[in-house]
Amino acid sequence: MFDIGFSELLLVGLVALLVLGPERLPVAARMAGLWIGRLKRSFNTLKTEVEREIGADEIRRQLHNERILELEREMKQSLQPPAPSAPDETATSPAAPPQPASPAAHSDKTPSP
Repeated sequence: MFDIGFSELLLVGLVALLVLGPERLPVAARMAGLWIGRLKRSFNTLKTEVEREIGADEIRRQLHNERILELEREMKQSLQPPAPSAPDETATSPAAPPQPASPAAHSDKTPSP
């Protein structure tokens, strides 16, 4: 991450020993470790909260998209005419000749206009 090698760490340690002295160096190192640990924990907490919020936003977005798709389907269904459930027999079958009501009505003469 910072690309710090062993020689750089040794140089920082030597400068800290010279500046702080042998009595205060362990206390300063302990305090630096505590501060670094706190920073790591706070960054990790912040990271998990952001990831959780991003996940929650993504879920909200998906639910919103699903609602829109459902409304779109309902609108399409309401705009389409209803399909007949059974085929209409009068529209599909050929016209049958009408049957005379009585034999007297049927005669050999054709009606004149």
